[in-house]
Amino acid sequence: MQTISVGTKCVRIAGRKAGSKVTVSKVVDMNFVMVKDESGKEKRCNVKHLEPL
Repeated sequence: MQTISVGTKCVRIAGRKAGSKVTVSKVVDMNFVMVKDESGKEKRCNVKHLEPL
């Protein structure tokens, strides 16, 4: 199991935003994190849909 913590750079691998690069800004719980995309917009994302770079 991969460890995703604040500041980790990742790529989204699922959904319509698949392939976009994001940075983890906050850990919500063991399944969800808040991520910031390249434009600075913050969204909640499932950790199963992220792959660390």
